[in-house]
Amino acid sequence: MEEFNRYHIRLRGRVQGVGFRAFVHRNAKALGLTGWVRNVGYDQVETVAEGTIDVLVKFEEILKIGPPSSQVDEISTDKEPATGEFKRFSVRYF
Repeated sequence: MEEFNRYHIRLRGRVQGVGFRAFVHRNAKALGLTGWVRNVGYDQVETVAEGTIDVLVKFEEILKIGPPSSQVDEISTDKEPATGEFKRFSVRYF
């Protein structure tokens, strides 16, 4: 059985108004992750994703690149135990 983990990722830079949340959502779903993504403040996006460690590492690498016209200046990732609380990956608006 594969071990499941949680990544809590915060990205700062030109990540709002460039389709970043939709990019995160689309890639998380394609990778089979569960969790959420939301805008925070003026120049920050936050996401929590759960899945296997190898998929989470790939997800983090994808987010470092971002969609066209975005620019990720900083990324911080907290690695935590998975809770299994999510049924799917969603966009949060709060």
